[in-house]
Amino acid sequence: MAAAAEWSDLFVRRRLDAGDLARYDVEGYLNVGRLLTDEGLDRLRRESMAAWDAEKRAFAPERSWLQNSLLVDIHHRSPTARRYYFSGPLVDIAEQLVGPNIKGATSQLTFKLRGNTMPFGWHQDNGYGHLDPYTTITTLTALDDTDEGNGCLWVIPGSHRQGQIEVTLTPEQKAAGKEIIVPADDSLAIPMPMKAGEALVFSCWTLHKSDGNHSTTRDRRILFLRYADADAVEVYNDRRPRLGRLVRGSSRFPEVTAFEADLA
Repeated sequence: MAAAAEWSDLFVRRRLDAGDLARYDVEGYLNVGRLLTDEGLDRLRRESMAAWDAEKRAFAPERSWLQNSLLVDIHHRSPTARRYYFSGPLVDIAEQLVGPNIKGATSQLTFKLRGNTMPFGWHQDNGYGHLDPYTTITTLTALDDTDEGNGCLWVIPGSHRQGQIEVTLTPEQKAAGKEIIVPADDSLAIPMPMKAGEALVFSCWTLHKSDGNHSTTRDRRILFLRYADADAVEVYNDRRPRLGRLVRGSSRFPEVTAFEADLA
């Protein structure tokens, strides 16, 4: 395990100013800039690819988006992702957007390697993990330069203001990994190009999508992390507390306080 001084060489710390907070409130998203140094980006790429290659096969159109593009719990497989998730610069940003008491809600890789032309339609991330209170944020950290050619994210500015959109799936659809897609006006969408090492944050209610990666030479690899209020509950699961490591502050739920407490 790297020493604390070594970890500090991998990440770029920053705080949001009043202008950043105002833009986030109005638009529902914010590019917070580069949060990984060159060394941090290199480590995260290497560790993420090692985990990906150990569990995933080449893209196949007959398989689901989950099978082709998603690897969950990357913090269990990558020491750099774990440190970045639990004590990196995104925790400081989450404190400003979520509040003083925060837990990690999700960690995963969302990869569209070259050849993966599968799109992912309009949705809210709180449609997949309905948490209350509704202050949960999604963060995307780019491991590659991303643009329209290799499947960057698209968002609809201000769409978070409509609140939670209810979508009902059958148990069979959920088990099959059915996508939770909602209607949206494409004419309102704008692309979110990012440079490798930059991070984008957005509200749990912000409508977003991504097209396929139509580049023959470039991958589109993203580290996906969600942060929630430490007392956030799962609406779809009898309002039980969402388990996740407490990264700042406190929680009234002892199972949250104890969850993954032994992880560095």
